[in-house]
Amino acid sequence: MPEGHTIHRLAGRHRALFAGRAVAVSSPQGRFADGAARVDGRVLLGTSAHGKHLLHHYEGDVTLHVHLGLYGKFTDGDADPPPAVGEVRLRMANGAHWLDLRGPTACELLDPLQVEALHARLGPDPLSDVDDGGVAAYTIIKKSDRPLMALLMDQSVVAGAGLIYVTEALFRARLRPTVPGRRLTRPRWNAIWQDLRMLMRAGVQDGRIDTVHSVHLPEAMGRAPRVDRHGGEVYVYRRAGLPCLICGTPVRTAELNARNAYWCPACQATR
Repeated sequence: MPEGHTIHRLAGRHRALFAGRAVAVSSPQGRFADGAARVDGRVLLGTSAHGKHLLHHYEGDVTLHVHLGLYGKFTDGDADPPPAVGEVRLRMANGAHWLDLRGPTACELLDPLQVEALHARLGPDPLSDVDDGGVAAYTIIKKSDRPLMALLMDQSVVAGAGLIYVTEALFRARLRPTVPGRRLTRPRWNAIWQDLRMLMRAGVQDGRIDTVHSVHLPEAMGRAPRVDRHGGEVYVYRRAGLPCLICGTPVRTAELNARNAYWCPACQATR
Protein backbone atom coordinates (compact mmCIF):
# COMPACT_ATOMS: atom_id res chain seq x y z
CA MET A 1 0.00 0.00 0.00
CA PRO A 2 1.45 3.43 -0.89
CA GLU A 3 2.62 5.49 2.04
CA GLY A 4 1.61 9.08 2.59
CA HIS A 5 4.39 10.71 0.56
CA THR A 6 3.10 8.97 -2.58
CA ILE A 7 -0.43 10.30 -2.05
CA HIS A 8 0.86 13.84 -1.53
CA ARG A 9 2.89 13.52 -4.74
CA LEU A 10 -0.22 12.39 -6.58
CA ALA A 11 -2.21 15.32 -5.20
CA GLY A 12 0.43 17.71 -6.51
CA ARG A 13 0.57 16.07 -9.92
CA HIS A 14 -3.20 15.98 -10.36
CA ARG A 15 -3.40 19.62 -9.30
CA ALA A 16 -0.84 20.56 -11.93
CA LEU A 17 -2.61 18.58 -14.67
CA PHE A 18 -6.26 19.42 -14.00
CA ALA A 19 -6.90 22.18 -11.44
CA GLY A 20 -8.62 25.34 -12.62
CA ARG A 21 -10.31 23.80 -15.65
CA ALA A 22 -13.45 21.86 -16.42
CA VAL A 23 -12.80 18.12 -16.48
CA ALA A 24 -14.52 15.35 -18.39
CA VAL A 25 -15.09 12.52 -15.91
CA SER A 26 -16.27 9.01 -16.76
CA SER A 27 -16.16 5.45 -15.47
CA PRO A 28 -15.34 3.06 -18.32
CA GLN A 29 -15.72 0.13 -15.93
CA GLY A 30 -19.12 1.40 -14.83
CA ARG A 31 -18.69 0.98 -11.07
CA PHE A 32 -18.37 4.74 -10.56
CA ALA A 33 -20.79 5.79 -13.31
CA ASP A 34 -23.21 7.73 -11.09
CA GLY A 35 -20.46 9.59 -9.30
CA ALA A 36 -18.66 10.38 -12.53
CA ALA A 37 -21.84 11.80 -14.02
CA ARG A 38 -22.23 14.16 -11.06
CA VAL A 39 -18.84 15.83 -11.55
CA ASP A 40 -18.48 15.48 -15.31
CA GLY A 41 -17.88 18.92 -16.80
CA ARG A 42 -17.25 20.64 -13.47
CA VAL A 43 -14.15 22.67 -12.67
CA LEU A 44 -11.62 20.94 -10.45
CA LEU A 45 -10.78 23.62 -7.89
CA GLY A 46 -7.84 21.83 -6.29
CA THR A 47 -6.53 18.69 -4.65
CA SER A 48 -5.29 17.71 -1.20
CA ALA A 49 -4.14 14.70 0.77
CA HIS A 50 -4.56 13.58 4.36
CA GLY A 51 -2.42 10.58 5.14
CA LYS A 52 -3.21 7.90 2.57
CA HIS A 53 -6.41 9.61 1.40
CA LEU A 54 -6.50 11.68 -1.81
CA LEU A 55 -9.13 14.37 -2.32
CA HIS A 56 -10.18 16.17 -5.52
CA HIS A 57 -12.25 19.27 -4.76
CA TYR A 58 -14.82 20.24 -7.42
CA GLU A 59 -16.96 23.32 -7.73
CA GLY A 60 -20.31 22.92 -6.01
CA ASP A 61 -18.86 21.55 -2.74
CA VAL A 62 -18.34 18.07 -4.14
CA THR A 63 -15.18 16.12 -3.28
CA LEU A 64 -13.85 12.97 -4.90
CA HIS A 65 -12.25 10.72 -2.27
CA VAL A 66 -9.78 8.04 -3.36
CA HIS A 67 -7.99 5.49 -1.20
CA LEU A 68 -5.70 3.31 -3.29
CA GLY A 69 -5.43 0.44 -0.82
CA LEU A 70 -3.21 -2.46 -1.85
CA TYR A 71 -4.03 -2.57 -5.55
CA GLY A 72 -5.09 0.92 -6.62
CA LYS A 73 -3.01 2.68 -9.26
CA PHE A 74 -3.12 5.89 -11.29
CA THR A 75 -1.78 6.31 -14.80
CA ASP A 76 -1.80 9.50 -16.82
CA GLY A 77 -0.64 11.00 -20.09
CA ASP A 78 -0.92 13.91 -22.47
CA ALA A 79 -3.47 14.76 -25.17
CA ASP A 80 -6.48 12.46 -25.63
CA PRO A 81 -6.81 9.29 -23.53
CA PRO A 82 -6.15 5.91 -25.15
CA PRO A 83 -8.86 3.26 -25.45
CA ALA A 84 -9.77 2.03 -21.97
CA VAL A 85 -8.07 -1.28 -21.20
CA GLY A 86 -8.89 -3.32 -18.11
CA GLU A 87 -10.98 -2.24 -15.13
CA VAL A 88 -10.76 1.56 -15.34
CA ARG A 89 -12.82 2.81 -12.38
CA LEU A 90 -12.29 6.51 -13.08
CA ARG A 91 -11.14 8.48 -16.12
CA MET A 92 -10.45 12.22 -16.18
CA ALA A 93 -9.56 14.29 -19.23
CA ASN A 94 -9.34 17.95 -20.19
CA GLY A 95 -8.02 17.84 -23.74
CA ALA A 96 -4.43 18.42 -22.67
CA HIS A 97 -4.09 15.54 -20.20
CA TRP A 98 -5.84 12.33 -19.13
CA LEU A 99 -5.80 10.18 -16.00
CA ASP A 100 -7.04 6.65 -15.26
CA LEU A 101 -7.64 5.00 -11.90
CA ARG A 102 -7.74 1.22 -11.47
CA GLY A 103 -8.36 -1.02 -8.47
CA PRO A 104 -8.83 1.45 -5.58
CA THR A 105 -10.26 0.49 -2.22
CA ALA A 106 -12.38 3.66 -2.27
CA CYS A 107 -13.55 5.92 -5.09
CA GLU A 108 -16.52 7.96 -3.94
CA LEU A 109 -18.02 11.43 -3.78
CA LEU A 110 -18.30 13.19 -0.43
CA ASP A 111 -20.24 16.24 0.70
CA PRO A 112 -18.61 18.79 3.07
CA LEU A 113 -19.85 17.06 6.21
CA GLN A 114 -18.50 13.72 5.02
CA VAL A 115 -15.14 15.32 4.23
CA GLU A 116 -15.08 16.77 7.72
CA ALA A 117 -15.86 13.35 9.19
CA LEU A 118 -13.03 11.79 7.17
CA HIS A 119 -10.52 14.29 8.52
CA ALA A 120 -11.86 13.81 12.05
CA ARG A 121 -11.19 10.07 12.07
CA LEU A 122 -7.60 10.50 10.87
CA GLY A 123 -4.64 11.45 13.03
CA PRO A 124 -2.28 14.32 12.28
CA ASP A 125 -0.35 14.07 9.01
CA PRO A 126 3.42 14.67 9.25
CA LEU A 127 3.20 16.19 5.77
CA SER A 128 0.65 18.80 6.79
CA ASP A 129 1.71 22.41 6.35
CA VAL A 130 0.47 23.00 9.90
CA ASP A 131 2.85 21.49 12.44
CA ASP A 132 1.55 21.34 16.01
CA GLY A 133 4.11 18.76 17.03
CA GLY A 134 1.68 15.88 16.67
CA VAL A 135 -0.01 16.80 19.96
CA ALA A 136 -3.14 14.75 19.27
CA ALA A 137 -1.05 11.71 18.36
CA TYR A 138 1.10 11.91 21.48
CA THR A 139 -1.98 12.27 23.69
CA ILE A 140 -3.18 8.87 22.45
CA ILE A 141 0.26 7.26 22.48
CA LYS A 142 1.05 8.29 26.05
CA LYS A 143 -2.11 6.64 27.36
CA SER A 144 -1.65 3.35 25.49
CA ASP A 145 -0.01 0.02 26.31
CA ARG A 146 0.04 -0.91 22.62
CA PRO A 147 3.44 -1.32 20.92
CA LEU A 148 4.82 1.83 19.30
CA MET A 149 4.92 0.18 15.89
CA ALA A 150 1.18 -0.57 16.07
CA LEU A 151 0.36 2.92 17.32
CA LEU A 152 2.37 4.75 14.67
CA MET A 153 0.83 2.65 11.90
CA ASP A 154 -2.69 3.29 13.19
CA GLN A 155 -4.03 5.92 10.80
CA SER A 156 -6.28 7.33 13.51
CA VAL A 157 -3.12 8.14 15.49
CA VAL A 158 -0.69 9.22 12.76
CA ALA A 159 -1.96 9.55 9.19
CA GLY A 160 0.29 8.60 6.30
CA ALA A 161 3.17 6.71 7.89
CA GLY A 162 3.24 3.06 6.79
CA LEU A 163 5.45 0.12 7.66
CA ILE A 164 8.63 1.46 6.04
CA TYR A 165 8.54 4.92 7.60
CA VAL A 166 7.51 3.59 11.01
CA THR A 167 10.15 0.85 11.00
CA GLU A 168 12.89 3.26 10.03
CA ALA A 169 11.80 6.09 12.34
CA LEU A 170 11.91 3.69 15.31
CA PHE A 171 15.40 2.55 14.31
CA ARG A 172 16.60 6.12 14.03
CA ALA A 173 15.09 6.82 17.47
CA ARG A 174 16.81 3.69 18.88
CA LEU A 175 13.50 2.26 20.06
CA ARG A 176 12.26 -1.28 19.53
CA PRO A 177 8.92 -1.73 17.79
CA THR A 178 7.55 -3.41 20.92
CA VAL A 179 8.07 -0.48 23.31
CA PRO A 180 4.67 0.37 24.92
CA GLY A 181 3.36 3.78 23.96
CA ARG A 182 3.02 4.91 27.57
CA ARG A 183 6.82 4.70 27.96
CA LEU A 184 7.50 7.23 25.21
CA THR A 185 8.67 10.54 26.66
CA ARG A 186 7.64 13.83 25.12
CA PRO A 187 11.22 14.70 23.99
CA ARG A 188 11.55 11.35 22.22
CA TRP A 189 8.13 11.81 20.62
CA ASN A 190 9.13 15.28 19.42
CA ALA A 191 12.24 13.77 17.81
CA ILE A 192 10.23 10.99 16.11
CA TRP A 193 7.59 13.43 14.84
CA GLN A 194 10.15 15.83 13.37
CA ASP A 195 12.06 12.90 11.88
CA LEU A 196 8.89 11.63 10.18
CA ARG A 197 8.21 15.10 8.81
CA MET A 198 11.74 15.36 7.42
CA LEU A 199 11.85 11.85 5.94
CA MET A 200 8.39 12.04 4.39
CA ARG A 201 9.01 15.50 2.90
CA ALA A 202 12.13 14.09 1.26
CA GLY A 203 9.97 11.24 -0.05
CA VAL A 204 7.55 13.72 -1.64
CA GLN A 205 10.45 15.51 -3.30
CA ASP A 206 12.39 12.44 -4.47
CA GLY A 207 9.59 9.93 -5.06
CA ARG A 208 11.27 7.22 -2.98
CA ILE A 209 11.91 6.38 0.66
CA ASP A 210 15.50 6.98 1.81
CA THR A 211 16.17 6.88 5.54
CA VAL A 212 19.93 6.44 5.98
CA HIS A 213 22.35 9.22 6.84
CA SER A 214 24.92 10.18 4.22
CA VAL A 215 27.74 8.30 6.02
CA HIS A 216 25.77 5.05 5.58
CA LEU A 217 25.01 5.38 1.87
CA PRO A 218 26.46 2.68 -0.45
CA GLU A 219 29.14 4.96 -1.89
CA ALA A 220 30.26 6.08 1.57
CA MET A 221 30.40 2.54 2.97
CA GLY A 222 31.65 0.80 -0.15
CA ARG A 223 28.68 -1.56 -0.22
CA ALA A 224 26.26 -2.57 -2.93
CA PRO A 225 23.06 -0.51 -3.27
CA ARG A 226 19.84 -1.97 -1.96
CA VAL A 227 17.89 -3.98 -4.50
CA ASP A 228 14.21 -4.02 -3.60
CA ARG A 229 10.97 -3.22 -5.38
CA HIS A 230 10.34 -0.44 -2.85
CA GLY A 231 13.63 1.27 -3.71
CA GLY A 232 15.58 3.58 -1.45
CA GLU A 233 18.25 3.00 1.19
CA VAL A 234 17.01 1.86 4.60
CA TYR A 235 18.52 0.66 7.86
CA VAL A 236 16.42 -2.37 8.83
CA TYR A 237 13.23 -2.64 6.75
CA ARG A 238 13.27 -6.00 4.91
CA ARG A 239 16.94 -6.51 5.86
CA ALA A 240 16.36 -9.50 8.17
CA GLY A 241 19.59 -11.45 8.74
CA LEU A 242 21.77 -8.79 7.13
CA PRO A 243 24.28 -6.82 9.20
CA CYS A 244 23.13 -3.55 10.72
CA LEU A 245 24.69 -0.68 8.79
CA ILE A 246 25.83 0.91 12.05
CA CYS A 247 26.95 -1.91 14.35
CA GLY A 248 27.03 -5.05 12.18
CA THR A 249 24.57 -7.02 14.33
CA PRO A 250 22.18 -9.14 12.22
CA VAL A 251 18.81 -7.46 11.77
CA ARG A 252 15.93 -9.31 13.43
CA THR A 253 12.36 -9.78 12.27
CA ALA A 254 9.17 -11.05 13.90
CA GLU A 255 5.44 -10.71 13.36
CA LEU A 256 3.80 -7.90 15.30
CA ASN A 257 0.14 -7.02 14.85
CA ALA A 258 0.01 -9.16 11.69
CA ARG A 259 2.90 -7.22 10.11
CA ASN A 260 6.61 -7.97 9.90
CA ALA A 261 8.62 -5.90 12.34
CA TYR A 262 12.35 -5.31 11.76
CA TRP A 263 14.91 -4.04 14.25
CA CYS A 264 18.54 -4.19 15.31
CA PRO A 265 18.76 -5.84 18.74
CA ALA A 266 21.90 -3.84 19.57
CA CYS A 267 21.08 -0.36 18.29
CA GLN A 268 17.44 -0.59 19.38
CA ALA A 269 18.11 -1.80 22.90
CA THR A 270 15.25 0.13 24.53
CA ARG A 271 12.44 -2.36 25.02
